[in-house]
Amino acid sequence: MLSISPTRRTKPEKTKKMPNNFASALVFVVSSLAQLYLFVLLIRLLLPWLGADFRNPLAQGVLKITSPLVVPLRRVIPPIGRIDAATLLVTFAILYATIFLILSIQQIPANFAQIAVSALVYLPLLTLRLYTFLIIVRVVLSWVSAGGYNPAVAIIYTLTDPVLRPIRRIIPVMGGFDLSPIFAIILVGALVRVVSGYVPLPVL
Repeated sequence: MLSISPTRRTKPEKTKKMPNNFASALVFVVSSLAQLYLFVLLIRLLLPWLGADFRNPLAQGVLKITSPLVVPLRRVIPPIGRIDAATLLVTFAILYATIFLILSIQQIPANFAQIAVSALVYLPLLTLRLYTFLIIVRVVLSWVSAGGYNPAVAIIYTLTDPVLRPIRRIIPVMGGFDLSPIFAIILVGALVRVVSGYVPLPVL
């Protein structure tokens, strides 16, 4: 008689990899540090465009932190009007390198075009995130140091006034209470959600 040996039951293959805690932590560190430096670069990019006072100690600090990368490139790429082309290119390059590094850590394949387009879209997206942070900081500072001069306050007001001023024309100050930061945060948050939809590789 033919004996039929029982077939071994094979465990079903896992279609989903277990999350790698080390890789996740490394991505968090890379993303956080890169975004902090990118915010400083974006502030440097915005300062001349908004006519900020570069004698301000905080502005001097921003220049000191970013100059090692920006100044050598500026010898080749001069500013275009008020737009600091060298700073813009450095910001794009760091965004590209950050996205590439995060994808490498996560072992996600991507081509040059996908990373480049993502870096381009992240430029306005990170600028919007920066403005959300700056407006919140401005509100907090208006509570704790109202009427006092501070270099940080001066720079924050210079950066946020162009956003808040048009809103104040529509929604004036009522009873000494300025509602423009609230509406600005709502508007910026809506724009963040719109722009986020155009990022091919949402890794930041």
